Amino acid sequence: GEDVKPFTPERAKEIVMSLQRPAVFCNMVGDWPALCWNVKYLSAVLDGKIIQFRLGLKTVDLVPQFETRCSYVEATLEQFLAWSCGQPSCLSGPFSCYDYSKYWAYADYKYIARIFEDKPEMFQDIRWSDFGFSGRSGKESTLWIGSEGANTPCHLDSYGCNLVLQVEGRKRWHLFPPGDTSFLYPTRIPYEESSIFSKVNVANPDLKCFPKFRNSTAHVITLSPGQVLLVPRHWWHYVESIDPITVSINSWIELDADHEARVEEAITRMLVCAIKSAENPSDGDLWLNPTEVEATSHEINLQYLNKAVSAYFKCQKTSASEQAHSSSTGAEQRTGASCKRKKREVGCEQEGCRLLAHEFDFSTSKSEELQKIPFGPHLIQVLPQSQEMGSVGAVAVGSDGRDLLCGNEGEHIGKLHCKGKQLVMSTDCEMPAHQMDSDSSPHTSQTALSTNDLLDCLVNPRVINLVAQLLLERTGV
Repeated sequence: GEDVKPFTPERAKEIVMSLQRPAVFCNMVGDWPALCWNVKYLSAVLDGKIIQFRLGLKTVDLVPQFETRCSYVEATLEQFLAWSCGQPSCLSGPFSCYDYSKYWAYADYKYIARIFEDKPEMFQDIRWSDFGFSGRSGKESTLWIGSEGANTPCHLDSYGCNLVLQVEGRKRWHLFPPGDTSFLYPTRIPYEESSIFSKVNVANPDLKCFPKFRNSTAHVITLSPGQVLLVPRHWWHYVESIDPITVSINSWIELDADHEARVEEAITRMLVCAIKSAENPSDGDLWLNPTEVEATSHEINLQYLNKAVSAYFKCQKTSASEQAHSSSTGAEQRTGASCKRKKREVGCEQEGCRLLAHEFDFSTSKSEELQKIPFGPHLIQVLPQSQEMGSVGAVAVGSDGRDLLCGNEGEHIGKLHCKGKQLVMSTDCEMPAHQMDSDSSPHTSQTALSTNDLLDCLVNPRVINLVAQLLLERTGV
């Protein structure tokens, strides 16, 4: 018989746009061709195409393994597969320099629109329209391929909410609510637009340096193939691949609140670039994340700020006249990845201000809203770790919605790595750029404040939010 999904597209979208806590959708993607996108299949489709992988050490220390501390190689999926499966080194190309028992590899933040630009028919294998986002396909999605242990530091995304489909293998997600931000010691170094990193290695926290982390509340879930995780706006997440090979596909859903967030990000970029660029470059501080090609000038950053402010007011005006959704059909064809990394192209996004939070009329209280959410075998709520199993384990949801018990581990997904001035491809065997400068270490002397210490206070999310509000008030007069 015909596959009947537990939620209609309209109901699924209503849940995604209203639910303010993470949840797992089950039995929604059983007919998606993308479920066949395992590494073996993708390697045949890409047919020798070179992609970039980030490599990190499997050993876990007290310092997060930021992307500035990793090595990078360019290789094919065939070579990655040979390396991860223990085949002869002659088949693994540049991976042969790295001992699989010591290193993990991650092809992270790969835009599907780019990687399959010569095979656009692949876009239709991903059907976000089943979640109510008409016209959204693989073209608006991002691909992640990792080996066991592949991860990125804990962070929150400034823009949108996130839908993540697990295709191959399992990933463990540690999620923390927005209210835990101060417990996670936010930092903008390394700097990347739209990502606020945590100084804490949540897989092995240094509670002496970061005592407030004890007050955080982890929501832990092991995501299995065929499941879709909803990561609500501004939820922190650390994710780790726990199987030999993992494949995930995600799409960021744009929200009306993103317009103010872009103003905040523009202010942050201006301050970070101005202050860090003034430092002595010989200090060797890799403050710019590899996803950022270069430090932009003050003039360009000021233009970006003005565009973000203009776009904010334009969207407000459009929203007030209730025309936000009427002109969004063409806008739906833009990529979710592009939305997340819009950078200095803010002005081109504002047609329609689509997927607005006010599109659905939820006037009830949060508790009443939760009562209306149909949690059950098809929609699993990701509960605080203490509520599920205490601090010794994580919940894994079977593909049919049944709960399974697993051991404790960690996770996250990474970014597209542009080959800018700050990124040097590693060619030496087993010599990753994993040495941090003293400014970036949590063990920096308390008697000698650094530029990064100042920035951690100056561009703290609470401070930037206040500055943005004052700036918008001034502009709106």
